[in-house]
Amino acid sequence: MNSLENVIGELCKAILPIPEEFYLGNIDSSIGICTLSSMDLLKQISNSELLYYISIVGRLLTENKGIDYIIKYVNENKKMKTIIVCGKEVWGHKAGHSLFELHKNGIDNDGRIINSTSPDPFITATKSEVNYFQNEINLINIINETNFETIKKLVI
Repeated sequence: MNSLENVIGELCKAILPIPEEFYLGNIDSSIGICTLSSMDLLKQISNSELLYYISIVGRLLTENKGIDYIIKYVNENKKMKTIIVCGKEVWGHKAGHSLFELHKNGIDNDGRIINSTSPDPFITATKSEVNYFQNEINLINIINETNFETIKKLVI
């Protein structure tokens, strides 16, 4: 990322702070939910009985640091087997798109997500961590779905 993008990113954090990143649920669950940029959906799930059936629910706003966090989480929490990717895609970043491209194609030798069309699809995860993600995690693509009941039916 260049310095202008860093400045813009820091400015966005100050003007539009988004403190909610994730909420932990049942540590014995094998299911996680990623709400992409749908913060209302994230709050709704975190304040519902659905939290008892899932390991974690979180947002994903960027095609780099956010995806790195997901890779780290699944590598440290071996019970996690499925991530439901729902909510509205992040305009410009296309974080959901990059997550699915990573799952399908992996990374190159520079840490770039292969076939991602996002502006900065570079992650710091190792190839070994990415391989675990690719081989052990099932992604369910319902990007743009924001209906709580529809998502709930996939879990319960």
